[in-house]
Amino acid sequence: MLNTAFTLFGAAVTWLEVIAFVLALANIACNVYEVHWGWPLSIVASLLYAWLFFESKLYGETGVNLFFALSAVWGWWQWVRGSRAKTGASLQIAQLDRRGQLLCLAGFGALWLIFALLLRNVTDSDVPWADGFVTAGSVIGTVLLGRKFIENWLMWVVVNTASVGLFAYKGLTLTVVLYGLFLVLAVWGWVGWKQRIQAQLI
Repeated sequence: MLNTAFTLFGAAVTWLEVIAFVLALANIACNVYEVHWGWPLSIVASLLYAWLFFESKLYGETGVNLFFALSAVWGWWQWVRGSRAKTGASLQIAQLDRRGQLLCLAGFGALWLIFALLLRNVTDSDVPWADGFVTAGSVIGTVLLGRKFIENWLMWVVVNTASVGLFAYKGLTLTVVLYGLFLVLAVWGWVGWKQRIQAQLI
């Protein structure tokens, strides 16, 4: 899996990165169209990326991909069996209220600080603040996606933009391409879910 499949812009791309790339794209496409089979794809892709990032000494990304794999089981259950606490209705796309938005921002800031300090003090990471930022945003984005809040796509726009720079710095060329595509898909997801919310109101 760690053997070179091909080179891209002068950088070696492993089979591990290729397979994770394909599965991750399929997962995001399922999420955009609200197809719950994206969650099992997320489990496999996340485990493969955890392996890849561990080999690249991106320990925050390794941890968050293990979190993705575990939380995908929860997300899958939420999309199939979950309901809104206030109404008991099955999960539909919704927007956070102002309190929810503030809680997400506060949680993101707190997690960024915690993850960055852990990475700086416990690992040999050379990018603890950047890795911590992406890790914190990914945790918040995953929870919002699992509960079908449209703001998850805005969080992924932020995370994917930061990830492109981080992975370029680490020389993970195909993953840079993937996260560039993720950025486009996050915008697409936001637009598509916004249209579905408007359709629900008609």
